Amino acid sequence: MTKPISVKNKFGQYFTPKLIVDLMISLSKVDKDALILEPSCGKGIFIENLKNKGFKNIIGYEIDEILSRNIPNVINESFVTAKIDKKFDLIIGNPPYIRWKNLEEELKEELNESILWNKYFNSLCDYSYIFILKSIELLKDGGELIFITPEYWLNTKHSLNLRNYMVKNGYFEEIIHFNETPIFDKATVSTIIFKYIKSNKKNNSKIKLTKYYANRKLTSEIINNIQNQIEQKNTTYLNIEQFEENKRWLLTSNEIKNELKIFEQYCLIKSHQTSLFDFETDKFHTIGDICDIGNGMVSGLDKAFQIQDIQHLNKNEKKHILKVIKAKDLKPFSYTNITYYIFLLNIKDEEELKNNFPNFYNHLLPFKSKLEKRYNYNRNIPYWEWVFLRNYNLFSKNKKRIFVPCKERISNKDYFRFALIDKNLYPTQDVTALFKKDNIKESIYYILALLNNKRVFDWLINNGVRKGNIVEFSEKPIASIPFRKINWDNEKEVLLHNKIVELSKKTIQDYSNINKLNLEIDKLFKG
Repeated sequence: MTKPISVKNKFGQYFTPKLIVDLMISLSKVDKDALILEPSCGKGIFIENLKNKGFKNIIGYEIDEILSRNIPNVINESFVTAKIDKKFDLIIGNPPYIRWKNLEEELKEELNESILWNKYFNSLCDYSYIFILKSIELLKDGGELIFITPEYWLNTKHSLNLRNYMVKNGYFEEIIHFNETPIFDKATVSTIIFKYIKSNKKNNSKIKLTKYYANRKLTSEIINNIQNQIEQKNTTYLNIEQFEENKRWLLTSNEIKNELKIFEQYCLIKSHQTSLFDFETDKFHTIGDICDIGNGMVSGLDKAFQIQDIQHLNKNEKKHILKVIKAKDLKPFSYTNITYYIFLLNIKDEEELKNNFPNFYNHLLPFKSKLEKRYNYNRNIPYWEWVFLRNYNLFSKNKKRIFVPCKERISNKDYFRFALIDKNLYPTQDVTALFKKDNIKESIYYILALLNNKRVFDWLINNGVRKGNIVEFSEKPIASIPFRKINWDNEKEVLLHNKIVELSKKTIQDYSNINKLNLEIDKLFKG
């Protein structure tokens, strides 16, 4: 039930494996005679397993009659609009996850008529949100909500109302984070199981957090170790503070949370500062204030435009070669290779192409059919041209720039690849480029050093746009990164800036200087 909608899956159904169902049931402390609800029971696996474990008073709701036919105690009705006058000791299950844009019209109409939906949500929210919130409404005081869901609602802007509601109406007892562990067939999604307690009283007890990192199928042994907090490979056990209102909810240690808080505090716009942690504003300087940012251009078929033998090109052709840095060739601080691309503009027809650019013509001709079938952005694009020259004017500036891959898998690394790139080198769609704004006094080498610092890595994996082990580097996520400005009236800070610039230049040439560089950066974040 966490798969986006398709023609065959209009209710967002994705079924929970028995191993996971048993794990979720084991988290509950309710008695065998407790009143239990499964709000989206599908084929009834939760109900079946609950009954097998001796629970008797179970009610299920399922909108899809075909799935739940012949399952006792299941009401074939939509949970969203069902009028339910009972309160439950335990609500457990796997709520359907569908983005609004993928919802069937009948489901959109249903949500538009829902009082709860209209009070807390909008068309930017997901279908699962109403299942979580309505379930909490239906719990007794002290009742348990145990759900398996995608992770990302813990920190998206559009789920803020849901998160605030949960803080006001209860607390979390346990969360198990499976990252990209393949729980559901043919679905890659970062998944959590959470246990939430409805309560009128504030509870400051720690949340028991388990993080399982391995991208491989779960076994009963792995589950047993998680249940009993037995040490095993790829598993971390933590106790974290309860979540707060109006904040993103981070599944990380309190130590890292404190480090991120200090990082942000030193990047704050220091207006009316009374102490390090006392500002009248909580707005910090960001990379978006410091740099112009643009995603790379789109050829539509890279292999057609890439060309290796440029020595035998004629003079005209050599003027129409674009030097490109691909994501695969980026390293922290530097790059390893340049890829050459055919780049033609304002060629009036194929005859001109053939006569003036014969080598290009012969190179492109075998790809002509595929090139003509490219997505054309509602334009009439000749097969010899790129389909989308976004940010071309930005990339053509006569200045150095910083490149980073648009997406970075962090499964086995604790760094990102922000690289300084020479002028006249361009990015394609797998790379995002940053250009220091003209009015910024800080050096681009200083900016480069901060972006490659561990603080930015930790901040992005907790606050950036992340899907499982993939961190995205489009314009908005990069623009939001906190930036430590230099106080140019402070001689010590100016000297520190210059030292960081010097070491950043050395690190580009010899990465072994990175530790010295980071020691100097550490001084920026100390009182």
